[in-house]
Amino acid sequence: MSSVLEVANLRVGFSNGTLAVRGVSLKVERGETHCLVGESGFGKSVSALALMNLLARGATRSADVLRFQDFDLAKMSERHMAQLRGDKLAMIFQEPMTSLNPAYTIGSQMAEVLRRHRKVSRAQALERAAGLLSRVGITAPGMRLAQYPHQLSGGLRQRVMIAMALMCDPELLIADEPTTALDVTVQAQILRLLQTLQRELGLALLLITHDLGIVARMAQRVSVMYAGEVVESATAEALFANPTHPYTRGLLDCIPIPGKSRRDAPLGSIPGVVPRIRPGFTGCGFRDRCAHAMPECAQAVPRQSAGGDHDYLCRLPPGWSRAQAA
Repeated sequence: MSSVLEVANLRVGFSNGTLAVRGVSLKVERGETHCLVGESGFGKSVSALALMNLLARGATRSADVLRFQDFDLAKMSERHMAQLRGDKLAMIFQEPMTSLNPAYTIGSQMAEVLRRHRKVSRAQALERAAGLLSRVGITAPGMRLAQYPHQLSGGLRQRVMIAMALMCDPELLIADEPTTALDVTVQAQILRLLQTLQRELGLALLLITHDLGIVARMAQRVSVMYAGEVVESATAEALFANPTHPYTRGLLDCIPIPGKSRRDAPLGSIPGVVPRIRPGFTGCGFRDRCAHAMPECAQAVPRQSAGGDHDYLCRLPPGWSRAQAA
C-alpha cells in the first residue's frame, strides 16, 4: 500500500497560548481505515481541521511534513487548497445540521460541490447527486433533492453529508465523529455504510472517534491521542492485544466486559483531569493521572517501540502491561 496522507510533527496553537496539537505524526494508507481515538478535547478534530486548512482565525499551524498524495499541504495557497477540498480530499463534519446550509435545498448544495470542481451542467450534477443519495441508502432521492435540511432526520442528514463528500470521488475521506448525536440503530447503519463505501471505492478513511467499540470494528490502524499528542500508534489487532501506554490501558479498563465484569462493581475510570498545555510545557501530559508516574516523567519523554510498527510515548519499558496483567 502507498501512503495517501503523511503527517509528521503537526502542531496547532491558538492566540490564548493553548497548544491544541503537539507534534502529531501519522500515515493513512490507500484503502485503509485509520482511527484517531481519544476523549473529547484532546485535539482530534483540530488535527483534522488543520489538515483541511479550516482552522479558526488566530490559530497557527506548522508541520515537518503535511503531505496528501503529491501535494504539500503546508505550502499550498488558500486558492489551491480550496480547489483540493471537496475534490480529492473530503471531510464529513461532526454535526450535519450545522454543516448543511438551511437556506438551500439538498440538491442545490450537492450540485454546487460537483460544479465547483468539474465542468458539468446543473442537470448532470443533480443526476449524480440522486445516484449517490440512492447509493447511501436514501429512498426517493429525487424528492430528497428538493427538500431542505430541516425536513430530514439526523440519520438522513448524515447520509446526505456522506453522499456530498463522495460527489467528486475523493482519495481521502476524513470522518469526524460521524455518528455523534445519532441513536444506536442509526449509528450502526452509518458505520456499515462507511465500511461498504470504503471497501467498494478503495477510499483511504481517517475516522475520528472516542468509541473503542467503533475502533475495534472499523480500524486497520489506530492512533491514540491524549492532550494533543499521539501517545500510542499500532495496528488495531496489536493495540487491543497489547495496549502499552498507561492511557490506552486506562481507556480499555473502562469498558465493561460481558461475562467478566461484575454487575455490582463500579465502572472503570481514569482519575484526575486533563492538564492545560501552555507554551514551554515539558514531559508527559498524562503524568498527573498515571499510577506509574516517576519524577523523570516531567522531562522529555522518549517514543519507544513495542514491536513491529507499534510505538508509544512513555518511559515504561515494553511489555510492562503484560507483566502487570500476569
